[in-house]
Amino acid sequence: MKLKIGVLGAGHLGKIHLRCISELEEYELAGFYDPIAETRNMVSEELGYHAFETIEDLISTCDVVDIVTPTLSHFDCAVQAIKSSKHIFIEKPITKTVEQSKELIRLAEEAGIKAQVGHVERFNPAFTAVEEQINNPMFIETHRLAEFNPRGTDVPVVLDLMIHDIDIVLSVVKSKVKKINASGVAVVSDTPDIANARIEFDNGCVANLTASRISMKNMRKTRLFQKDAYITVDFLDKKSELVRMKSLEQEPDDPFAMVLDLPNGDKKQIYFEQPEVGNINAIKEELKSLAVSINNNTTTSVTLEAGSDALDVATQIMEKMNAGLNLFNPAL
Repeated sequence: MKLKIGVLGAGHLGKIHLRCISELEEYELAGFYDPIAETRNMVSEELGYHAFETIEDLISTCDVVDIVTPTLSHFDCAVQAIKSSKHIFIEKPITKTVEQSKELIRLAEEAGIKAQVGHVERFNPAFTAVEEQINNPMFIETHRLAEFNPRGTDVPVVLDLMIHDIDIVLSVVKSKVKKINASGVAVVSDTPDIANARIEFDNGCVANLTASRISMKNMRKTRLFQKDAYITVDFLDKKSELVRMKSLEQEPDDPFAMVLDLPNGDKKQIYFEQPEVGNINAIKEELKSLAVSINNNTTTSVTLEAGSDALDVATQIMEKMNAGLNLFNPAL
């Protein structure tokens, strides 16, 4: 069934959502709403999308509300949509506070609507190409580095960049968070521009996450280490690689094969695999996945609970960083 959808917010990301939705057969794009009249008029005139005069008009017209507004307004917009029994897509981070996210979970359950959080890296083809091969990783290292852009400095780097990797880590580690340590440095803005966090899980897994918005180059890489395998995902260049080790019963036929001689006398051969990575648009894929969940009455790919969990960890990381900053700067 084709779903009528409207977009709240016509900023940089909102315009991308509008374009993607207009190209998806799963949806009928009703239009958009932005509280700034100048933005409404400009986007409507330049791109041809229908502009609603009020948020209420948009919500009443649609089956699905796509919330691509600043984070501070996520909660209020989502509450309005949910109370009108509309399905929602809500960009990351889910809300400003964990308490707000838990309230959305409660309201969504009461209303019986479908809701999905926009953790888009779950749909990155480099990640989906190896997702099924990730099995009980015990050490994870992520680097998400971005060149300086003033547009993002109004949001802490943990919520702007690192939260992508927090969500990915939580999705592949099937264990509860045990301990978090973090540090950060504010260089060009009032909040840390570079941050590092170490997350320890009950099962022994450790994740080391680094995010920066003052790097000399862009990088979005994750490395995962598990029993007899090493997996790397390049979210930016859309590449993946698996390095596997398999026990050898006899000498390999290939004279150039890489073989490890272990201290106990066993031998393992190293195999390199580069899975085929499809050329797909991750934003389109996440929006399509919500339509599938609505039409088939199935659980969404990235639930409100998952979005809340990522925000909870991000909040703890920021609290740890702030504690460290106060320690070194007693006057703060």
